[in-house]
Amino acid sequence: MWRTSALALLASTAVLPAVYAESILKTNGFSDCGGDGSITVNKLDISFDKGSNEITFDVQGDSDKEQEVTATLVVDAYGIKVFEQEFDPCDEANKVEQLCPVPRGSFGAQDSLEIPSEYISKIPSIAFSVPDLDGSAKMILKAKDGGDQVACIDSGISNGKTVELAAVSYVAAAIAAGALVTSLVGAAASGGGTGTSTPSPGFFEVMWWFQGIAMNGMHSVNYPSVYRSFTRNFAFSTGVIPWEGMQRSIDNFRKATGGNLTESNYEFLQNATLVFPDNSTAQTNSDIIKRSLVARAEDGGDKVNVDGITAFVEQYSVPEENTFMTVLLVFSIVVAAIVVGILLFKVILEAWSLWGKYPKSLITFRKEYWRIMGQTIVNLILLLYGIWTLYCIFQFTHGDSWAAKLLAGLVLAGFTAVLGFYIWKITSVVRKIKKTHGNASGLFDDKPTWKKYYIFYGNYKTGYWWLFIPFIVYMFAKGCILAAGTGHGLVQSAGQLIVEALMLILLLWSRPYNRKSGNWINIIIQVVRVLSVICILVFVQELGIAQTTSTITGVVLIVVQSVLTGVLAILILVNAIINCCKDNPHRKRRKEAAKLAEQQRDLEGDAFLMEPQPYSSSPPRSKKQMAETDAAYEPMRGQATDHSRDPSQERGLMHDAAGMGTGRGGYHSVNRSESSIREPTLPQLDFGSNKPTQPYRDGYDYNTPNYRY
Repeated sequence: MWRTSALALLASTAVLPAVYAESILKTNGFSDCGGDGSITVNKLDISFDKGSNEITFDVQGDSDKEQEVTATLVVDAYGIKVFEQEFDPCDEANKVEQLCPVPRGSFGAQDSLEIPSEYISKIPSIAFSVPDLDGSAKMILKAKDGGDQVACIDSGISNGKTVELAAVSYVAAAIAAGALVTSLVGAAASGGGTGTSTPSPGFFEVMWWFQGIAMNGMHSVNYPSVYRSFTRNFAFSTGVIPWEGMQRSIDNFRKATGGNLTESNYEFLQNATLVFPDNSTAQTNSDIIKRSLVARAEDGGDKVNVDGITAFVEQYSVPEENTFMTVLLVFSIVVAAIVVGILLFKVILEAWSLWGKYPKSLITFRKEYWRIMGQTIVNLILLLYGIWTLYCIFQFTHGDSWAAKLLAGLVLAGFTAVLGFYIWKITSVVRKIKKTHGNASGLFDDKPTWKKYYIFYGNYKTGYWWLFIPFIVYMFAKGCILAAGTGHGLVQSAGQLIVEALMLILLLWSRPYNRKSGNWINIIIQVVRVLSVICILVFVQELGIAQTTSTITGVVLIVVQSVLTGVLAILILVNAIINCCKDNPHRKRRKEAAKLAEQQRDLEGDAFLMEPQPYSSSPPRSKKQMAETDAAYEPMRGQATDHSRDPSQERGLMHDAAGMGTGRGGYHSVNRSESSIREPTLPQLDFGSNKPTQPYRDGYDYNTPNYRY
């Protein structure tokens, strides 16, 4: 029975999904798989509802002549034939009035039939639950007279479930936003000081990870449907954002600059059915999330064979020729938003300063907002450099507008020149620093230098500041290989594997990040990237890997990449805590050096300002001692006041003073021993002074003997 067989066939083909809220299997688009052209099928919709056990079909087409045909239904699931049934529409047991015989001109057949339980039991339950079912239903029509094949229709089978969900994209965007907020809060809290970069993984690592997943879906290979759908969740990270008004504007721009819009424009893709290398199909629609739920357009639409980057972007109704201009406009909008946002915040700060005192951490922003604006744009260029390379080269090879190609060349050259300038400038600064310091520590410790260039090397150890240079080359190479190798899946995958493996070796050898956690996290991310490319090799058609193996590999890839994405989300939260509680190593070292320098300056200042302390000795312990001291110095006072004495006597006095030793009570006495004679050091004596002096702090009055030590 044809209709019953069709249902069993349709249901049996399900084993890995497309999504529906109910237990329903249905065809999803169709493509022509050969015939003599006498019969053309314009519409084929077949669905099976497990709840009601009914199959519904709708077939429409045109025939050059009236003829009787036989039909054969073949159902495949993951490359395995699970059902094949031949039937005659004119057989009384399975008669279909509209197809017996097929009339000349237009024809159509619509009906709903209940399916016997014997066929329902053949449908595996997994067919209704696993997302993105990898199955197909093929209907072959043959003429009864001669047995020639007159028509062949191939259709994908969907259960309405898919891993391409709006929620996944929103969660991924939220993770990226969380990483960005963590970075901005950390920078604001530190006031932009030296060594204040955020620990890994930060916003850049997260976005590059998402870009890597999206780029994994751009190879020209036979992806399992489940993995193809998964990679589309991260298209936002590559700048592919569907926007009807934008696409129409780009179409008009192309038309005015030499573009061919016959079969490559937004309107055309709205009603097109995309046919992938494995003959599976998908419909384009501006509402991407609902694509798997929508049957093919009523008028049958057009079939477009796609693969690689073209297949990735055209599922968003973005023609391949529009891809570069789409990303350029999205980039321009983001840059404009950044400029307006920074200027608006500057105005708010100025108003704040008039009415109150704003936080100290915002002083740097208020004074240096132009630098911050410029560095933010450079950050954006660095973040998207691999994507820019990919789309610019793709425009050169697949574009049709001379103006778009010119823009692509200017953009790629300009952005490469910006990064090249920073490479030259930083290396020049390092050469100068090494001449004076012997190493590159000045890149991290000198605040003006740090502010200018830290976005390139802030997370690295001092000795590995240069690692940003091979990383820029790594992004450029990835984009070049993927864009230039479009249509050659093996070349793309092998080239990507070499690039990813070299980066992994570099990370393992250098371990350049200033925290151990940053090293291991980035190494793990790179290991997953290498394994992902190895798995993509399984999808390469030239290697002839079984479809079941490919599907299992795709599911494993989804699990691994999803788990790592979740781990990154957790680590971002941990980094937020670390950012608040622990200094960056470079910043900590700078603080210690500054503290030591401040202490040294304080010591030098104290030494310069210190006043000499008066000499103090133990006062005489008794009046007897004072009397003895006065008697000892009485001849000397007399000599000091006698200006008529002989010069020889003066020389004798000096000689005697040179031999003075320590006498009783700690005072000097004369020692004329030849062995004790040394260079004279005269005491400071104040003979004959009658000026009143104040008593010393210890209360003893030294004015009586009229001398002071």
